[in-house]
Amino acid sequence: MKDELLLVNGVNLTKIRNKNEVRVARLLEKMLAAEGESVSDPLDIQDIYALALNILPSRYRQAGTIVLSEPVKDTHIESAIRRAMRTVQERPSRPVD
Repeated sequence: MKDELLLVNGVNLTKIRNKNEVRVARLLEKMLAAEGESVSDPLDIQDIYALALNILPSRYRQAGTIVLSEPVKDTHIESAIRRAMRTVQERPSRPVD
């Protein structure tokens, strides 16, 4: 899917991102490494990532945003990832071999 340019009154909104995206990806990689190869299917990893982000509150930011405190702690993100992993394992989107 090609990135679409998001414009409102000529203002580019494309670079406004959910701050948790990077944090979830970093912690997901760490947690998957600790789990070994139990989750290796690319679609499962994408499902876990998307579901974990949907569980967490959104934290949008733009360039130059000042963050005074981080209300979403790493332990909260890890909990959301564990929950997402359980959901994906319990409800695979395709038949298991």
